[in-house]
Amino acid sequence: MTNRQLFLNQLAQTSPTPMGLEIAWAKGVYLFSPAGKKYIDLISGISVSNVGHAHPKIVKAVKEQAEKFMHLMVYGEYIQSPQVKLAKRLTELLPKKLNSVYFVNSGSEAVEGALKLAKRFTGRTEIVAFKNAYHGSTHGAMSVMGDETMKQSFRPLLPDVRFLEFNNEMQLEQITSKTACVIVEPIQGEAGVVLPDSKNNFLKQLRKRCDEVGALLIFDEIQTGMGRTGKLFAFEHYGIVPDVLCLAKAFGGGMPLGAFISSKEIMSTLSNNPVLGHITTFGGQPVCCAASLAALQILTAKPSLNVKKKGELFKKLLVHPRIKEVRGEGLLLAVQFASEEENKKIISRCIENGVVVDWFLFRPDAMRIAPPLVITEKEIISACKIILKSINDYTD
Repeated sequence: MTNRQLFLNQLAQTSPTPMGLEIAWAKGVYLFSPAGKKYIDLISGISVSNVGHAHPKIVKAVKEQAEKFMHLMVYGEYIQSPQVKLAKRLTELLPKKLNSVYFVNSGSEAVEGALKLAKRFTGRTEIVAFKNAYHGSTHGAMSVMGDETMKQSFRPLLPDVRFLEFNNEMQLEQITSKTACVIVEPIQGEAGVVLPDSKNNFLKQLRKRCDEVGALLIFDEIQTGMGRTGKLFAFEHYGIVPDVLCLAKAFGGGMPLGAFISSKEIMSTLSNNPVLGHITTFGGQPVCCAASLAALQILTAKPSLNVKKKGELFKKLLVHPRIKEVRGEGLLLAVQFASEEENKKIISRCIENGVVVDWFLFRPDAMRIAPPLVITEKEIISACKIILKSINDYTD
């Protein structure tokens, strides 16, 4: 049987129509089929491969750590060099109040841990989230997902969850002394790259309201972190600091790794009453931590990767009568079309022509562009030419 047949027969499917690309190897911003067809990857495995595929420094770090040791013991019991080195470097790059790191395996797990932490620390039960937010697919993370279509078949979910409209400052009064936490993406990803309103300083108002009522503010930077928006973390654009920060996706440098990060005071509540208030077997897996540390070194090296400039180049080049808008920050961009049907047909044509793009869960009429941050200007120009050709190929 071919790999395609095995994929369809033996792997559980997430949709009736998976993309179905078969990739034999990848390097930098390129993917290669077994037959040698070359694709420019403009989605990075959904904002994961920020430093590109098979970066030599990541590969070296993985090999060296795998030769020393891999899994030794459940998280939090043994002192393991890759974990402590990564935690030290990460906290050096973060504001002082974010000084305690809990490593997990994925973004959903980071969100689950953050929600538990907030309820444990505050002694409250209400969670506030936002419409069109995406935080993961496990039960707790799905409970704070702001789209009913993806949730309705899995109810009952967590009780006591309230949803507000992103950028609606008038609704912030609904955050009260009963609220344990507010979880928010500083830039909404699956909603189609929705930026926080700068006119009303929405995120600053949200921070202020949380402080007034004693609710913890959780930033989900699973998609926006690790340099994706032009700064290492998106919250740096807006002059505020969350109480809890969730990371994953690109955080592992291509390996599965997540984290939720808070202050030592807040995080210590998970260690008692009961002990082992949050536990994980593979969280902080040593090889993944080694890869993450190497990725951090690449992303923070000088000269910078000029993410903002590259994002502006995409916006400058992607001009076409069918494109209604190109919005976003850095290299997290949405190309807006008139309809879902139009967008998905153009996406299919882009892939046929050698550029991998995708759509957003809650905005299927917009094309996702989130390439590896190491993409060059020459590669951006080549990719945009193919996208524009694919749009021209489209017929109603």
